[in-house]
Amino acid sequence: MKVSHYFEWERWITGGHAQSVRNQRTIMARRGVEYTTSPDLSADLLHLNNMGPRSLYYAKRARRRGVPVLVHAHQTAEDFRESFALSNVLAGPLRPYLEYAYPHADHLACPSQFNADEMDRYAPDTPRTVISNGFDPEKVAGHDDPDLRQTYLDRYDLDPPVVFMVGHVIERKGLRAFVETARAMPELDFAWFGYLNPGGGTVDRVLRSRETTKLVKSAPDNCTFTGYVEDIEGAFAAGDVFFWPSKNENEGMALLEAMACGKPVVLRDIPTYDRFGDGVHCLKADRDFVTPLRRVTGDDDLRARLGENAAEKAREYELDAVGDRLVALYEELVD
Repeated sequence: MKVSHYFEWERWITGGHAQSVRNQRTIMARRGVEYTTSPDLSADLLHLNNMGPRSLYYAKRARRRGVPVLVHAHQTAEDFRESFALSNVLAGPLRPYLEYAYPHADHLACPSQFNADEMDRYAPDTPRTVISNGFDPEKVAGHDDPDLRQTYLDRYDLDPPVVFMVGHVIERKGLRAFVETARAMPELDFAWFGYLNPGGGTVDRVLRSRETTKLVKSAPDNCTFTGYVEDIEGAFAAGDVFFWPSKNENEGMALLEAMACGKPVVLRDIPTYDRFGDGVHCLKADRDFVTPLRRVTGDDDLRARLGENAAEKAREYELDAVGDRLVALYEELVD
């Protein structure tokens, strides 16, 4: 079996979307599945990871040739909002475009049940399978290195317990909630590890929104934005409580990685995370994040219990487990 594994605009897309594509290719490499990253219609299966116009073109051609088309439903208009300058404006036409594009798949791969339910509005008649984007535990294997922890604490002048976040600094990820919660809890250090839109460079200046820039600049002294970090293990080593106030997610791989590291989690109560028990795997809140953060930072036993349960739950999303489902779907579509 040969898979044409095409990721349109691969050079420009970063974050969880890009990581999910890398995860799929890691799975194929580990299982000996031959693949090409070009849109090759001589392959047995066309797997598209970004339904742009070129992907749509090849999906149409593949179906005419009888090549099965699998599309990963990473994008929705709702998930696209509040991500960069003009994203809210572009989300309007994005929805009807995706409603036209997604039904050109023979099958949809959805990273969560929430995402699969959303596809009822985009491609109601297209079969779909829920397959987590997963995470590679090797990526965060060194999170418990005390020397690495101290290095990152010193580098960013952080005092434990550190409330932290990992991901792109965008409004959809709960930037306002992160900043305002830090302002309400001056006794704790908050650190956001990840690509910082208001940073330098031409692309940054074009993409950053005014609101994002305003929020970052107005953040209190106990709220640190590190920008991109080369060694993500350092972020998980330095952080003690993972704060994930994201307003809309199809899955959220950084959350899975934090859980795998045994970090207690405080997250926004959105439908994507119905599978995680409040008070079991995490603490959930709608708007007031101060109360759960005070609970977990002030109770060592609660931190330990939530962290242990989170790590156990995260095993379901490791690449080895996810890979079985992805390869099985490939074989089913080819057969």
